[in-house]
Amino acid sequence: MHRLLELTINASDLSDPDYIRKAASAKTGSRSITDIVIRKKSIDARRNTIKVNLSLDVYIGERAPERDKTVFPDVSHRPQAVVVGAGPAGLFAALTLIENNIRPIVLERGRNVHDRLRDTAMLCRAGKLDPESNYAFGEGGAGAFSDGKLYTRSSKRGDVPRILSLLVQHGADPSILYESHPHIGSDKLPKVIENIRKTIESSGGEVRFGTKVVRLLKSGDETTGVITESGEEIPGPVILATGHSAKDVYSFLRDDGYSVEAKSVAAGVRLELPQRLIDSIQYHTDMRPEYLPPASYSFTAQVGGRGVYSFCMCPGGFVVPAATEDGYLAVNGMSPSSRGGRFSNSGIVTEIRKEEIEGDDPFRVLRYIESIERSSFNPGFLAPAEKITDFDADRPSGNLIPSTYRPGLVAARLDDVLPALIVTSLRKGLRVFDRKTGGRLICNEGLLIAAETRTSSPVRIIRDQDMRQGKGLYPAGEGAGYAGGIVSAAIDGSEAAKRLAGEING
Repeated sequence: MHRLLELTINASDLSDPDYIRKAASAKTGSRSITDIVIRKKSIDARRNTIKVNLSLDVYIGERAPERDKTVFPDVSHRPQAVVVGAGPAGLFAALTLIENNIRPIVLERGRNVHDRLRDTAMLCRAGKLDPESNYAFGEGGAGAFSDGKLYTRSSKRGDVPRILSLLVQHGADPSILYESHPHIGSDKLPKVIENIRKTIESSGGEVRFGTKVVRLLKSGDETTGVITESGEEIPGPVILATGHSAKDVYSFLRDDGYSVEAKSVAAGVRLELPQRLIDSIQYHTDMRPEYLPPASYSFTAQVGGRGVYSFCMCPGGFVVPAATEDGYLAVNGMSPSSRGGRFSNSGIVTEIRKEEIEGDDPFRVLRYIESIERSSFNPGFLAPAEKITDFDADRPSGNLIPSTYRPGLVAARLDDVLPALIVTSLRKGLRVFDRKTGGRLICNEGLLIAAETRTSSPVRIIRDQDMRQGKGLYPAGEGAGYAGGIVSAAIDGSEAAKRLAGEING
Protein backbone atom coordinates (compact mmCIF):
# COMPACT_ATOMS: atom_id res chain seq x y z
CA MET A 1 0.00 0.00 0.00
CA HIS A 2 1.17 3.54 -0.81
CA ARG A 3 0.17 6.65 1.11
CA LEU A 4 1.00 10.30 0.67
CA LEU A 5 1.71 11.82 4.07
CA GLU A 6 2.16 15.43 5.16
CA LEU A 7 4.16 15.93 8.37
CA THR A 8 5.28 18.97 10.33
CA ILE A 9 7.88 18.20 12.96
CA ASN A 10 10.20 20.15 15.21
CA ALA A 11 13.60 20.61 13.59
CA SER A 12 15.19 19.28 16.77
CA ASP A 13 13.55 15.92 16.08
CA LEU A 14 15.91 15.47 13.11
CA SER A 15 18.68 14.77 15.60
CA ASP A 16 17.12 11.30 15.80
CA PRO A 17 17.78 9.64 12.39
CA ASP A 18 14.76 7.34 12.88
CA TYR A 19 12.30 10.03 13.91
CA ILE A 20 10.64 10.46 10.50
CA ARG A 21 9.89 6.75 10.32
CA LYS A 22 8.53 6.80 13.88
CA ALA A 23 6.32 9.81 13.11
CA ALA A 24 5.05 8.19 9.92
CA SER A 25 4.24 4.98 11.78
CA ALA A 26 2.32 6.93 14.42
CA LYS A 27 0.32 8.87 11.84
CA THR A 28 -0.51 5.84 9.65
CA GLY A 29 -1.05 3.50 12.59
CA SER A 30 1.23 0.95 10.92
CA ARG A 31 4.44 -0.63 12.12
CA SER A 32 4.97 -2.34 8.75
CA ILE A 33 6.40 0.61 6.81
CA THR A 34 8.86 -0.78 4.28
CA ASP A 35 9.97 2.40 2.49
CA ILE A 36 9.76 6.17 2.87
CA VAL A 37 10.58 8.55 0.03
CA ILE A 38 10.75 12.28 0.76
CA ARG A 39 8.91 14.30 -1.88
CA LYS A 40 9.30 17.79 -0.42
CA LYS A 41 11.20 19.24 2.53
CA SER A 42 11.30 22.82 3.77
CA ILE A 43 12.40 24.58 6.95
CA ASP A 44 10.12 27.14 8.61
CA ALA A 45 12.28 29.34 10.84
CA ARG A 46 9.86 32.22 11.27
CA ARG A 47 9.34 31.43 14.96
CA ASN A 48 11.62 30.49 17.82
CA THR A 49 10.57 26.84 17.52
CA ILE A 50 11.86 25.88 14.08
CA LYS A 51 9.68 23.48 12.11
CA VAL A 52 10.34 21.15 9.20
CA ASN A 53 7.54 20.52 6.69
CA LEU A 54 7.68 17.16 4.95
CA SER A 55 5.73 15.56 2.14
CA LEU A 56 6.33 11.79 2.12
CA ASP A 57 5.55 8.77 0.00
CA VAL A 58 5.01 6.01 2.57
CA TYR A 59 5.01 2.38 1.42
CA ILE A 60 3.48 -0.31 3.62
CA GLY A 61 4.13 -3.92 2.72
CA GLU A 62 5.79 -2.99 -0.59
CA ARG A 63 8.93 -1.33 -1.86
CA ALA A 64 9.14 2.09 -3.44
CA PRO A 65 9.50 1.86 -7.21
CA GLU A 66 12.94 2.56 -8.62
CA ARG A 67 13.45 6.04 -10.00
CA ASP A 68 13.04 6.17 -13.78
CA LYS A 69 16.19 6.85 -15.76
CA THR A 70 16.35 8.46 -19.16
CA VAL A 71 17.74 6.14 -21.81
CA PHE A 72 19.80 7.94 -24.43
CA PRO A 73 19.88 6.37 -27.92
CA ASP A 74 22.90 6.03 -30.20
CA VAL A 75 22.88 9.03 -32.53
CA SER A 76 26.21 8.37 -34.24
CA HIS A 77 24.62 8.29 -37.67
CA ARG A 78 21.79 10.73 -37.15
CA PRO A 79 21.53 14.32 -38.50
CA GLN A 80 23.77 16.71 -36.58
CA ALA A 81 23.28 20.07 -34.89
CA VAL A 82 25.89 22.44 -33.47
CA VAL A 83 25.69 23.55 -29.84
CA VAL A 84 27.92 26.53 -29.04
CA GLY A 85 28.78 26.55 -25.34
CA ALA A 86 29.01 23.80 -22.71
CA GLY A 87 27.26 25.54 -19.85
CA PRO A 88 23.91 24.37 -18.44
CA ALA A 89 21.97 25.55 -21.52
CA GLY A 90 24.38 23.88 -23.94
CA LEU A 91 24.77 20.61 -22.06
CA PHE A 92 21.05 20.10 -21.54
CA ALA A 93 20.38 21.14 -25.13
CA ALA A 94 22.78 18.37 -26.18
CA LEU A 95 21.04 15.77 -24.00
CA THR A 96 17.65 16.78 -25.41
CA LEU A 97 18.94 16.60 -28.97
CA ILE A 98 20.11 13.04 -28.31
CA GLU A 99 16.70 12.13 -26.89
CA ASN A 100 15.25 13.37 -30.18
CA ASN A 101 17.69 11.39 -32.35
CA ILE A 102 19.93 14.29 -33.34
CA ARG A 103 23.71 14.18 -33.00
CA PRO A 104 25.05 17.19 -31.05
CA ILE A 105 28.44 18.72 -31.78
CA VAL A 106 29.20 20.75 -28.65
CA LEU A 107 31.85 23.46 -29.13
CA GLU A 108 33.37 25.03 -26.00
CA ARG A 109 35.96 27.82 -26.12
CA GLY A 110 37.36 26.92 -22.70
CA ARG A 111 38.86 23.81 -21.16
CA ASN A 112 37.30 20.75 -19.53
CA VAL A 113 36.03 21.19 -16.00
CA HIS A 114 39.07 19.64 -14.28
CA ASP A 115 41.59 21.76 -16.17
CA ARG A 116 39.48 24.78 -15.27
CA LEU A 117 40.11 24.03 -11.60
CA ARG A 118 43.84 24.62 -12.14
CA ASP A 119 43.20 27.80 -14.15
CA THR A 120 40.86 29.30 -11.54
CA ALA A 121 43.32 28.37 -8.78
CA MET A 122 46.05 30.26 -10.64
CA LEU A 123 43.76 33.28 -10.91
CA CYS A 124 43.02 33.26 -7.19
CA ARG A 125 46.55 32.53 -5.98
CA ALA A 126 48.66 34.49 -8.43
CA GLY A 127 46.26 36.91 -10.10
CA LYS A 128 46.95 35.33 -13.50
CA LEU A 129 43.93 35.16 -15.80
CA ASP A 130 43.44 32.81 -18.73
CA PRO A 131 40.85 34.67 -20.86
CA GLU A 132 39.48 31.42 -22.25
CA SER A 133 39.45 29.31 -19.08
CA ASN A 134 38.22 30.96 -15.89
CA TYR A 135 35.14 31.18 -13.68
CA ALA A 136 32.96 32.04 -16.70
CA PHE A 137 34.43 30.13 -19.66
CA GLY A 138 34.93 26.38 -19.88
CA GLU A 139 32.97 23.17 -19.39
CA GLY A 140 29.97 23.76 -17.16
CA GLY A 141 29.98 27.51 -17.80
CA ALA A 142 29.70 30.03 -14.99
CA GLY A 143 27.41 27.64 -13.09
CA ALA A 144 30.17 25.06 -12.59
CA PHE A 145 31.87 27.29 -10.02
CA SER A 146 28.95 29.32 -8.81
CA ASP A 147 27.82 27.20 -5.90
CA GLY A 148 25.60 24.73 -7.73
CA LYS A 149 22.42 26.33 -6.38
CA LEU A 150 19.39 24.98 -8.20
CA TYR A 151 16.61 27.24 -6.98
CA THR A 152 14.49 28.67 -9.78
CA ARG A 153 11.15 30.34 -10.33
CA SER A 154 11.01 29.00 -13.89
CA SER A 155 8.52 26.16 -13.35
CA LYS A 156 6.03 27.82 -15.70
CA ARG A 157 8.59 27.75 -18.51
CA GLY A 158 9.65 24.13 -18.38
CA ASP A 159 10.03 20.85 -16.58
CA VAL A 160 12.13 21.54 -13.47
CA PRO A 161 11.77 17.97 -12.07
CA ARG A 162 13.17 16.58 -15.33
CA ILE A 163 16.27 18.76 -15.08
CA LEU A 164 16.82 17.79 -11.44
CA SER A 165 16.27 14.09 -12.25
CA LEU A 166 18.88 14.22 -14.99
CA LEU A 167 21.33 15.83 -12.59
CA VAL A 168 20.70 13.01 -10.09
CA GLN A 169 21.10 10.44 -12.87
CA HIS A 170 24.52 11.95 -13.53
CA GLY A 171 25.68 11.90 -9.93
CA ALA A 172 24.00 14.69 -7.96
CA ASP A 173 22.68 13.86 -4.50
CA PRO A 174 18.99 12.78 -4.63
CA SER A 175 18.19 15.38 -1.96
CA ILE A 176 17.99 18.00 -4.72
CA LEU A 177 14.71 16.37 -5.75
CA TYR A 178 12.95 17.40 -2.55
CA GLU A 179 14.84 20.23 -0.86
CA SER A 180 13.08 23.59 -1.14
CA HIS A 181 16.40 25.22 -2.06
CA PRO A 182 18.38 22.41 -3.70
CA HIS A 183 22.15 22.70 -3.87
CA ILE A 184 24.86 20.46 -5.33
CA GLY A 185 28.02 22.31 -4.28
CA SER A 186 30.97 23.69 -6.20
CA ASP A 187 33.06 20.69 -5.11
CA LYS A 188 30.65 18.06 -6.48
CA LEU A 189 29.15 19.75 -9.54
CA PRO A 190 32.29 19.27 -11.71
CA LYS A 191 31.90 15.46 -11.52
CA VAL A 192 28.22 15.75 -12.50
CA ILE A 193 29.20 17.90 -15.48
CA GLU A 194 31.87 15.40 -16.50
CA ASN A 195 29.31 12.58 -16.37
CA ILE A 196 26.94 14.55 -18.64
CA ARG A 197 29.78 14.93 -21.13
CA LYS A 198 30.40 11.17 -21.01
CA THR A 199 26.71 10.54 -21.77
CA ILE A 200 26.87 12.86 -24.77
CA GLU A 201 29.99 11.16 -26.11
CA SER A 202 28.86 7.59 -25.40
CA SER A 203 25.65 8.31 -27.31
CA GLY A 204 27.58 9.33 -30.40
CA GLY A 205 27.71 13.07 -29.80
CA GLU A 206 30.88 15.11 -29.71
CA VAL A 207 32.31 17.65 -27.23
CA ARG A 208 35.26 19.77 -28.32
CA PHE A 209 37.23 22.03 -25.99
CA GLY A 210 39.42 24.97 -26.98
CA THR A 211 37.11 25.54 -29.94
CA LYS A 212 36.07 29.17 -30.22
CA VAL A 213 33.30 30.08 -32.63
CA VAL A 214 34.01 33.40 -34.39
CA ARG A 215 31.25 33.54 -37.03
CA LEU A 216 28.02 31.87 -38.05
CA LEU A 217 27.54 30.47 -41.54
CA LYS A 218 24.55 31.90 -43.40
CA SER A 219 22.70 31.18 -46.60
CA GLY A 220 20.25 34.01 -47.12
CA ASP A 221 18.26 34.25 -43.88
CA GLU A 222 19.16 30.71 -42.79
CA THR A 223 21.97 29.88 -40.37
CA THR A 224 23.71 26.81 -41.72
CA GLY A 225 26.62 26.28 -39.32
CA VAL A 226 29.60 27.93 -37.61
CA ILE A 227 33.16 28.98 -38.34
CA THR A 228 35.76 28.35 -35.62
CA GLU A 229 38.86 30.39 -34.83
CA SER A 230 40.96 27.83 -36.72
CA GLY A 231 38.89 28.42 -39.86
CA GLU A 232 36.99 25.13 -39.71
CA GLU A 233 33.41 25.22 -40.96
CA ILE A 234 31.00 22.94 -39.10
CA PRO A 235 27.57 22.55 -40.71
CA GLY A 236 24.20 22.19 -39.02
CA PRO A 237 21.50 24.24 -37.35
CA VAL A 238 22.90 26.08 -34.33
CA ILE A 239 21.92 26.38 -30.68
CA LEU A 240 23.82 29.42 -29.42
CA ALA A 241 24.31 28.94 -25.66
CA THR A 242 27.41 31.02 -25.00
CA GLY A 243 26.70 32.47 -21.54
CA HIS A 244 26.45 36.05 -20.33
CA SER A 245 30.16 36.89 -20.57
CA ALA A 246 30.90 36.11 -24.24
CA LYS A 247 30.88 39.73 -25.42
CA ASP A 248 32.64 38.90 -28.68
CA VAL A 249 29.65 36.80 -29.74
CA TYR A 250 27.32 39.79 -29.49
CA SER A 251 29.72 41.80 -31.66
CA PHE A 252 29.97 39.34 -34.52
CA LEU A 253 26.23 38.73 -34.46
CA ARG A 254 25.54 42.44 -34.90
CA ASP A 255 28.24 42.76 -37.57
CA ASP A 256 26.68 39.89 -39.52
CA GLY A 257 23.17 41.36 -39.46
CA TYR A 258 21.61 39.40 -36.60
CA SER A 259 19.21 41.25 -34.29
CA VAL A 260 20.33 42.09 -30.75
CA GLU A 261 19.01 44.61 -28.24
CA ALA A 262 19.95 46.15 -24.91
CA LYS A 263 18.54 44.47 -21.81
CA SER A 264 18.02 45.74 -18.28
CA VAL A 265 20.27 44.17 -15.65
CA ALA A 266 21.19 44.50 -11.97
CA ALA A 267 24.55 45.39 -10.45
CA GLY A 268 26.09 46.08 -7.07
CA VAL A 269 28.44 44.36 -4.63
CA ARG A 270 29.11 41.14 -2.75
CA LEU A 271 28.20 41.28 0.93
CA GLU A 272 30.37 39.03 3.08
CA LEU A 273 29.41 38.26 6.69
CA PRO A 274 30.28 35.58 9.27
CA GLN A 275 28.09 32.52 8.78
CA ARG A 276 27.47 32.31 12.52
CA LEU A 277 25.83 35.75 12.34
CA ILE A 278 23.45 34.63 9.59
CA ASP A 279 22.68 31.44 11.54
CA SER A 280 21.95 33.50 14.64
CA ILE A 281 19.65 35.89 12.76
CA GLN A 282 17.72 33.21 10.92
CA TYR A 283 17.55 30.52 13.61
CA HIS A 284 17.14 32.79 16.66
CA THR A 285 19.99 31.10 18.51
CA ASP A 286 23.60 31.85 19.37
CA MET A 287 24.80 28.44 18.21
CA ARG A 288 23.35 26.60 15.20
CA PRO A 289 22.44 22.99 16.08
CA GLU A 290 24.05 20.31 13.91
CA TYR A 291 20.67 19.10 12.66
CA LEU A 292 20.09 22.43 10.87
CA PRO A 293 21.92 23.43 7.68
CA PRO A 294 23.89 26.68 7.48
CA ALA A 295 21.26 29.40 7.12
CA SER A 296 20.66 31.53 4.06
CA TYR A 297 18.67 34.69 3.45
CA SER A 298 16.72 36.44 0.71
CA PHE A 299 16.17 40.17 0.89
CA THR A 300 14.11 42.45 -1.35
CA ALA A 301 13.19 46.11 -1.09
CA GLN A 302 11.80 48.94 -3.18
CA VAL A 303 13.70 52.18 -2.65
CA GLY A 304 12.81 55.24 -4.69
CA GLY A 305 10.87 53.07 -7.12
CA ARG A 306 13.88 50.83 -7.73
CA GLY A 307 14.34 47.22 -6.70
CA VAL A 308 17.26 46.24 -4.46
CA TYR A 309 17.70 42.57 -3.62
CA SER A 310 20.08 39.82 -2.56
CA PHE A 311 21.28 37.49 -5.27
CA CYS A 312 23.09 34.12 -5.33
CA MET A 313 23.41 33.70 -1.56
CA CYS A 314 26.26 31.32 -0.63
CA PRO A 315 26.18 30.00 2.96
CA GLY A 316 29.57 28.88 4.22
CA GLY A 317 31.12 30.03 0.95
CA PHE A 318 33.73 32.34 -0.49
CA VAL A 319 34.04 35.20 -2.96
CA VAL A 320 35.89 34.66 -6.26
CA PRO A 321 37.02 36.80 -9.22
CA ALA A 322 34.66 36.33 -12.18
CA ALA A 323 36.72 38.38 -14.66
CA THR A 324 37.14 37.20 -18.24
CA GLU A 325 39.67 39.79 -19.47
CA ASP A 326 42.51 41.79 -18.00
CA GLY A 327 41.67 45.30 -16.90
CA TYR A 328 38.15 44.40 -15.77
CA LEU A 329 36.96 42.92 -12.48
CA ALA A 330 33.69 41.26 -11.51
CA VAL A 331 33.19 39.10 -8.42
CA ASN A 332 30.96 36.12 -7.72
CA GLY A 333 30.29 33.68 -4.90
CA MET A 334 30.39 29.92 -4.45
CA SER A 335 30.27 27.33 -1.69
CA PRO A 336 31.05 23.61 -1.33
CA SER A 337 28.40 20.98 -0.70
CA SER A 338 29.00 21.08 3.07
CA ARG A 339 28.61 24.87 3.19
CA GLY A 340 30.93 24.57 6.13
CA GLY A 341 33.01 27.73 5.75
CA ARG A 342 33.20 30.51 8.33
CA PHE A 343 31.72 33.15 6.06
CA SER A 344 28.64 33.66 3.89
CA ASN A 345 28.27 35.95 0.91
CA SER A 346 25.63 37.15 -1.48
CA GLY A 347 25.22 39.69 -4.21
CA ILE A 348 23.41 42.84 -3.14
CA VAL A 349 22.28 44.46 -6.37
CA THR A 350 19.95 47.09 -7.74
CA GLU A 351 18.06 47.40 -11.00
CA ILE A 352 19.69 49.14 -13.95
CA ARG A 353 16.99 49.86 -16.51
CA LYS A 354 18.02 50.07 -20.13
CA GLU A 355 15.84 53.16 -20.59
CA GLU A 356 18.02 55.02 -18.08
CA ILE A 357 21.12 54.77 -20.26
CA GLU A 358 21.20 57.27 -23.11
CA GLY A 359 21.21 56.27 -26.74
CA ASP A 360 19.84 53.43 -28.82
CA ASP A 361 23.04 51.37 -29.11
CA PRO A 362 22.16 47.74 -28.28
CA PHE A 363 25.46 47.57 -26.36
CA ARG A 364 24.85 50.62 -24.16
CA VAL A 365 24.03 48.56 -21.03
CA LEU A 366 27.05 46.37 -21.74
CA ARG A 367 29.28 49.47 -21.93
CA TYR A 368 27.80 50.73 -18.66
CA ILE A 369 28.65 47.44 -16.97
CA GLU A 370 32.13 47.49 -18.50
CA SER A 371 32.75 50.93 -17.02
CA ILE A 372 31.95 49.56 -13.54
CA GLU A 373 34.27 46.59 -14.04
CA ARG A 374 37.10 48.90 -15.19
CA SER A 375 36.63 51.09 -12.10
CA SER A 376 36.74 47.96 -9.91
CA PHE A 377 39.95 46.59 -11.41
CA ASN A 378 43.29 46.61 -9.63
CA PRO A 379 46.46 44.80 -10.76
CA GLY A 380 46.43 41.17 -9.70
CA PHE A 381 42.62 41.34 -9.57
CA LEU A 382 42.64 42.81 -6.08
CA ALA A 383 39.07 43.85 -5.32
CA PRO A 384 37.95 47.19 -3.89
CA ALA A 385 36.15 46.72 -0.58
CA GLU A 386 34.64 48.74 2.24
CA LYS A 387 33.27 47.83 5.64
CA ILE A 388 29.50 47.90 5.55
CA THR A 389 29.42 50.24 8.57
CA ASP A 390 31.70 52.71 6.79
CA PHE A 391 29.69 52.51 3.58
CA ASP A 392 26.51 53.17 5.55
CA ALA A 393 28.10 56.16 7.31
CA ASP A 394 29.61 57.49 4.05
CA ARG A 395 33.18 57.45 5.35
CA PRO A 396 36.39 55.74 4.20
CA SER A 397 37.47 52.41 5.66
CA GLY A 398 40.88 52.05 7.26
CA ASN A 399 42.06 48.51 7.82
CA LEU A 400 39.80 45.87 6.30
CA ILE A 401 38.64 42.78 8.14
CA PRO A 402 39.47 39.23 6.93
CA SER A 403 37.83 37.99 3.74
CA THR A 404 37.63 34.79 1.71
CA TYR A 405 38.55 36.65 -1.50
CA ARG A 406 41.88 34.99 -2.33
CA PRO A 407 43.53 37.53 -4.67
CA GLY A 408 43.18 40.12 -1.92
CA LEU A 409 41.32 43.35 -1.17
CA VAL A 410 42.07 47.05 -1.47
CA ALA A 411 40.37 49.48 0.92
CA ALA A 412 38.30 51.85 -1.22
CA ARG A 413 35.41 54.25 -1.12
CA LEU A 414 32.73 52.43 -3.10
CA ASP A 415 31.32 55.87 -3.92
CA ASP A 416 34.43 56.28 -6.10
CA VAL A 417 34.06 52.87 -7.73
CA LEU A 418 30.33 52.55 -8.44
CA PRO A 419 27.93 54.94 -10.19
CA ALA A 420 25.96 57.24 -7.88
CA LEU A 421 22.68 55.55 -8.88
CA ILE A 422 23.93 52.20 -7.55
CA VAL A 423 25.53 53.65 -4.41
CA THR A 424 22.38 55.52 -3.42
CA SER A 425 20.12 52.52 -3.98
CA LEU A 426 22.42 50.13 -2.13
CA ARG A 427 22.66 52.40 0.92
CA LYS A 428 18.90 52.70 1.16
CA GLY A 429 18.32 49.02 0.46
CA LEU A 430 20.87 47.84 3.04
CA ARG A 431 19.18 49.99 5.67
CA VAL A 432 15.85 48.30 4.87
CA PHE A 433 17.49 44.89 5.17
CA ASP A 434 19.14 45.94 8.42
CA ARG A 435 15.76 46.81 9.93
CA LYS A 436 14.43 43.42 8.86
CA THR A 437 17.22 41.74 10.83
CA GLY A 438 16.74 43.80 13.96
CA GLY A 439 19.70 46.05 13.26
CA ARG A 440 22.22 43.22 12.96
CA LEU A 441 23.13 43.29 9.25
CA ILE A 442 25.06 46.58 9.21
CA CYS A 443 27.80 45.54 11.59
CA ASN A 444 31.55 45.76 12.07
CA GLU A 445 31.99 42.21 10.71
CA GLY A 446 30.52 42.92 7.28
CA LEU A 447 32.36 43.68 4.04
CA LEU A 448 31.11 45.01 0.71
CA ILE A 449 33.26 43.84 -2.22
CA ALA A 450 32.97 45.35 -5.72
CA ALA A 451 31.66 44.69 -8.20
CA GLU A 452 28.81 42.22 -8.71
CA THR A 453 27.98 42.79 -12.38
CA ARG A 454 27.36 39.38 -13.97
CA THR A 455 23.83 38.81 -12.68
CA SER A 456 22.50 38.43 -16.23
CA SER A 457 23.30 39.36 -19.80
CA PRO A 458 23.16 43.07 -20.71
CA VAL A 459 22.30 42.08 -24.28
CA ARG A 460 19.41 40.00 -25.62
CA ILE A 461 19.63 38.02 -28.85
CA ILE A 462 16.15 38.44 -30.29
CA ARG A 463 14.16 35.30 -31.09
CA ASP A 464 10.59 34.55 -32.14
CA GLN A 465 7.90 32.39 -30.55
CA ASP A 466 9.66 29.31 -31.93
CA MET A 467 12.82 30.30 -30.02
CA ARG A 468 14.79 31.03 -33.15
CA GLN A 469 16.11 33.97 -35.16
CA GLY A 470 15.57 32.95 -38.73
CA LYS A 471 15.78 29.35 -39.78
CA GLY A 472 18.58 27.40 -38.16
CA LEU A 473 19.57 29.65 -35.23
CA TYR A 474 18.28 29.05 -31.68
CA PRO A 475 19.71 31.50 -29.09
CA ALA A 476 19.36 29.98 -25.62
CA GLY A 477 20.21 30.42 -21.96
CA GLU A 478 21.72 33.30 -20.03
CA GLY A 479 23.86 34.57 -22.88
CA ALA A 480 20.84 34.96 -25.11
CA GLY A 481 19.08 36.93 -22.40
CA TYR A 482 16.34 34.40 -21.61
CA ALA A 483 17.45 32.72 -18.38
CA GLY A 484 19.28 33.29 -15.11
CA GLY A 485 20.84 30.43 -13.16
CA ILE A 486 21.61 26.76 -13.70
CA VAL A 487 18.09 25.34 -13.85
CA SER A 488 16.44 28.09 -15.89
CA ALA A 489 19.34 28.01 -18.37
CA ALA A 490 19.09 24.21 -18.60
CA ILE A 491 15.35 24.46 -19.21
CA ASP A 492 15.83 27.09 -21.90
CA GLY A 493 18.51 25.07 -23.67
CA SER A 494 16.37 21.96 -23.53
CA GLU A 495 13.34 23.77 -24.93
CA ALA A 496 15.44 25.24 -27.75
CA ALA A 497 16.65 21.73 -28.59
CA LYS A 498 13.06 20.50 -28.78
CA ARG A 499 12.18 23.26 -31.26
CA LEU A 500 15.27 22.50 -33.34
CA ALA A 501 14.38 18.81 -33.33
CA GLY A 502 10.92 19.68 -34.56
CA GLU A 503 12.49 21.60 -37.45
CA ILE A 504 14.73 18.67 -38.43
CA ASN A 505 12.36 15.78 -37.74
CA GLY A 506 9.28 17.49 -39.12
